Amino acid sequence: MQCGRAARLSPITARRRPQMARYILSETESRSSIQVIDRMMSLLDALAGHAEPVGLKQLARLTGLHPSSAHRILNVMVEKRLVERVEPGTYRLGIKLLELGNLVKSRLNVRQVALPFMQKLNEELGETVNLILRQGDEVVYVERTFSGKSMMRVVQLIGARAPLHITAVGKIFLAADGPDGCAKYARRTGLPAFTEHTITGLEELCAKVGQARRDGFAFDDEEAEKGVGCIGAGIYDASGRLAAGLSVSAPAERLNKAWAARVKESADEISRALGYKGK
Repeated sequence: MQCGRAARLSPITARRRPQMARYILSETESRSSIQVIDRMMSLLDALAGHAEPVGLKQLARLTGLHPSSAHRILNVMVEKRLVERVEPGTYRLGIKLLELGNLVKSRLNVRQVALPFMQKLNEELGETVNLILRQGDEVVYVERTFSGKSMMRVVQLIGARAPLHITAVGKIFLAADGPDGCAKYARRTGLPAFTEHTITGLEELCAKVGQARRDGFAFDDEEAEKGVGCIGAGIYDASGRLAAGLSVSAPAERLNKAWAARVKESADEISRALGYKGK
């Protein structure tokens, strides 16, 4: 197109104009849809802030929406069960949110949640980090992270098992059982020795488990394997249940017990990521 001349659309440009108009319309519709979603979320937040059903006028005031707009959006949310209409003009959160929340909760995999925290702890300490579950009177190693920086490192095999009383995380699980549970475990298993450092007496085991309960972390002082030490802490889920354990394993001469606070902190971070609201 030259300056000074009237613009003239070529046949190709002319044919593209309706498509361009549709594209612009689509953008407008998209912005409108996003605005509706934003308003819907505002209404959900407003309802979530009240234990009792909330009236339409109050919801409109809390969200800054015109009552007619709030009413229109709420009607759709009622149809989709995101909101319940308790009585004309009064609303509360709907059962669909509970269904969705339970679905999300069921899909939270402790291994997937824990792995980034494990990798971070491994980078900080330079030692093997383990994720451990309990099965009966044993712990099972289900995940690990380690680096090849050191010529000598402790690496637990995935799927390996060990009795509760010889591992750091095992003591955390026994602490959750309480004194009676610990005594019953001792009677069931007989507390077999694996090294000269293994705890084989009920009184000593109860003392170590009680200390773990108070501290929130526990140690394995070459009790499972000579020359290997470990620090463990518990991981809790949204219901407050002890779901797993986190541990750091290293050659005994290299294990620094001052790491215990960091191991517990990392386990607490995983617990919070799983929805745990406790300390």
